[in-house]
Amino acid sequence: MTTQACAEPGCTGTIEDGYCNVCGTPAAPSGGGATVRSAAATPAGVAAEAAAPVPTSVEGGPCAQPGCTGTIEDGYCNVCGTPAGPSGGTTSGATTQNGTSGLGTSGLGTAGLGTAALSPMGEAATGRTSSARLATSALGSARTKGSGTRATRRVGTGSTRLRGHRLGAGLTTVPPAPVTDPLQAVMPTPELAEGKRYCPTCGEPVGRSRDGVPGRTAGFCAHCGSRYDFTPTLNPGDLVGGQYEVVGCLAHGGLGWIYLARDRNVNGRWVVLKGLLNAGDKDAYEAAVAERQFLAEVEHPLIVEIYNFALHEGAGYTVMEYVGGRSLKQLLQARRESNNGVNDPFPVDQAVAYMLEVLPAFSYLHDHDLLYCDFKPDNIIAQGDGVKLIDLGGVRRADDLTSAIFGTAGYQAPEVPEVGPSVASDIYTLGRTLASLVLDFRGNTTTYVASLPPVAETPVFQKYDSLYRWLAKACAPEPADRFATVDEARGQLLGVLREVVATDAGPDHSATTSAASVLFEPPLADEADHPLAWEQLPSLRIDPADPMASWLAGVNVADPAARVAALARAPEHTVEVRLATARAAIEAGDDARLQLEVAAILEEDPWEWRAAWMEGLHLLASGDATSARASFNAVYGQVPGELAPKLALATACELSGEPGIAEQLYVICARSDANYIGPAAFGLARVRSARGDHDGALTALDLVGPTRRSYGDARLQRARMLVGSGRGLEALADAVSGLDGAPVPDRPRTEVTVDALSAALDVVVEKGARPGLRLAGAEATEPALRDGLEAALRDLARLTDDRGERIALVDRANSVRRWTLR
Repeated sequence: MTTQACAEPGCTGTIEDGYCNVCGTPAAPSGGGATVRSAAATPAGVAAEAAAPVPTSVEGGPCAQPGCTGTIEDGYCNVCGTPAGPSGGTTSGATTQNGTSGLGTSGLGTAGLGTAALSPMGEAATGRTSSARLATSALGSARTKGSGTRATRRVGTGSTRLRGHRLGAGLTTVPPAPVTDPLQAVMPTPELAEGKRYCPTCGEPVGRSRDGVPGRTAGFCAHCGSRYDFTPTLNPGDLVGGQYEVVGCLAHGGLGWIYLARDRNVNGRWVVLKGLLNAGDKDAYEAAVAERQFLAEVEHPLIVEIYNFALHEGAGYTVMEYVGGRSLKQLLQARRESNNGVNDPFPVDQAVAYMLEVLPAFSYLHDHDLLYCDFKPDNIIAQGDGVKLIDLGGVRRADDLTSAIFGTAGYQAPEVPEVGPSVASDIYTLGRTLASLVLDFRGNTTTYVASLPPVAETPVFQKYDSLYRWLAKACAPEPADRFATVDEARGQLLGVLREVVATDAGPDHSATTSAASVLFEPPLADEADHPLAWEQLPSLRIDPADPMASWLAGVNVADPAARVAALARAPEHTVEVRLATARAAIEAGDDARLQLEVAAILEEDPWEWRAAWMEGLHLLASGDATSARASFNAVYGQVPGELAPKLALATACELSGEPGIAEQLYVICARSDANYIGPAAFGLARVRSARGDHDGALTALDLVGPTRRSYGDARLQRARMLVGSGRGLEALADAVSGLDGAPVPDRPRTEVTVDALSAALDVVVEKGARPGLRLAGAEATEPALRDGLEAALRDLARLTDDRGERIALVDRANSVRRWTLR
C-alpha cells in the first residue's frame, strides 16, 4: 500500500484519513479552502469573509514555505522538503477602511524594549512611545456606525495552506510536559467542592455548609425545589458496558464526572469515562449525548478521540482516550504554587506556542461546520511536546439554533447570549484564553469581562506591541471586526511569535533570517539620509486567487497615466485591479482616481485593509505624514503579525514628529526579519542621532552587516558620525579603520580620512602626541599626522573634477606640510 508522507517541514508522519498521524496537518488540498457560514441565534448573526491568497511553488522557483530559502527541485524544496504547490503563510482575510487623521484611536501597546542601544531612554514606561496615542483610520464596523444596522460579515474557514503543527513553530522552545501516571491522577476522595455546587435548574448555590455542618452533596434546592445530586454514580470496580472497569474519579467538570477505567477488551488500555455531573439536568444530559455524537465524527490528532458510548444502570457514559499530561490551567496553578501563591503567567513565547499548536484543531472543526463554543485553559492538555484539545461537551453545529449554549464567563464572546455562537465567537475565546495565559488577568470576569486591560497599566502589552494588537483584534467587541478565520489568526500569530522571540533575545539582537510573507514583498531600498519614500515601502503581493491575477501580470506599461488607462480596460474590476489602478494613480499624481478606487473597494468591503494601505501611500506621497500615520496604524491593527505596516508607520511617525514610536517600530523590524534590517537600522540611526544619542545611533548602524548592499553606506555614515563626535583620537582611528573592507567609493573614503587626520592633528597639537596609536597608517604624533594629512589631501585633489576645488586642496596640503631641513 502506498503511503503519503506529511509535507510539513520536520514532521516524520504520514497521511491517514486525510491528516498527518503525527502533527495533524491536512493533506495538500487539490483546490481552494472550504468556506463556512457561522450560525447565530438570530438573523443578526455574525458573518465574515476572508479571501486568502494561496502562494504556490513551481519547479526551479523559490519555496513558498514561510522562512524557507530553498528552491523547488524534482517537485520538492531542496531545503525544507515541502512539495511544490500551495504552502503556508498569512492570510489577508481581515480588511480595513481608510479615514482621516481626526479619527479616534484604537488602543495599542508598543514594544517597550527597555535598555541599552535598542530602546529609547525612559519613554516606554510612561506610555509616551505607545502607538495607542496615534489616530487610526476607521475600519470595519466603525464605518457602518450610525446606519442603524449591526455590522455583519461573511465568515469562512479560509485556506489550509497555513496549517502546520510543531510546538514553538521552530522559533522557540517549550519545555515538554511530563505524561502523568494515570493511577496518580485518580482522586483519593471524589467530592465536588462546595464552592462549585449550583442548582442545575435556577443556578442558585446549593449544598453549602451551615453552622459548621458540611453541605449535602445531594438534596433539593431551597430556592426552586429542584433536586440536585453531585455524588459520583460509579465506584471503583464497576464494570460499565461489560467492558470498562472503573478505577476511580479523575476530576469533575462543568458537564460531568470523569472516571479512569481499563478497557478489558483491548489489553487493559486506559480510557476515560465521562458521565453527568447531575443526571437531573436535561441540558447537561443533551450536551453529553451531543458530545458523543460530535466526537464520533471528529478524527484529528489534536482532538481527544472517542471510542464508544456505554450504558450502565440507565446512565450513559462517553468512552474516550486517556490523555496523559496536564491542562494549561493546571500548569498555571503549579506556577502559582511554586511562586508562593502569586500568579505567575507563562512566558509570552511559550503561551503563544501553545496557542499556535492548538489552532489547527479549530480549523478542522470549523471546516466541518462545528463550533467549539467553550474554549479556555482547562480544555487544552500539554503532553510531551504536543497538546490535545479535550472536552467537546459544548460543541454544536454551526446551523444549530436550538441547543443549549455552554460558555464560561470571562471567555465567552459578549454577543453570544443575543445572537448565538459563531466562528467569530470561537476566535474570541482563543484570544481571551491567550490573554489569560500571559497576564495576571485580575478582573477578567468583572471589570474586564468584555475588554482588555489598558496598555498603560499592562507591562506585557507595552513590551509586546504586536501581541496586544493581535489580542485586540481577536477580542474585538464587534464580531465582524475579529479575525475572519482561524487560519488568518494563526498566520498573524506566527508573525507575533517571531517578534516576541526577537524582543526576548535582548537589545543587541538583530535578525539573521528572513520571514516570508504572502501579503507583502520585502523592502528593496535602504535610505541612509532620509526616511523611505512611499514607493520604497514594501509593495503588496498580488493575490493569486484573484480572477484577474493572470491578466494583471500582462499589464507592463511603464508610464503611470497610460497604465491607469490600460487597467481601466480590464475585463473585470476586481479588488486586485482596483489596487493596481490606485497605485498607478499615485504614481501619476491622479488624486481623484485614487480616491475613486479606494472608495469603490471600501464600498464593497469595509474591512479591506489594502485600501487603507493605498491611501496611506497616497498621503505619504502628498506630504501629509500625519494623516498617513492613521491609515498605516489601521493596517497594523488588521495584520499585526506583518512587518510592512510597522515599517510604514515608523516612517510616517519619523516624518510627523513621533520619534519615540518610530524608534520602537524600527527596533521591531530590525530584530525580526533580515530583509528589514537596512531601512530599520538607518531609521533608528536618524531618530537617535536627532536626539543626541550617538551611541545608540552607532549601534544601529552596526546592525547593517556585510551581506547588505547598503553596508558601505552604513560604514560611511558611521565613520562620519565618529569624526564629528569629538570623542578623541580613538574614535577618529575607529572611523577610518571601520571603512576597511567596506565597499565605499574612493572619494568619500578619502574625505573621511582627510577629516579624521585633520581632527587628530588638532587634538595632538592641543593635548600632545599619543605614540603607539595609529590613524590611517600614521602614528598619532604631529609630524606623522602632517605627513598623512598632506598625502590624503593630495589624493583627494586627484579625485576632484572641479579645477578650483582641486587647487584649494593642493594649497591646503602645502599649508599642513611639515617643515624640513631639506
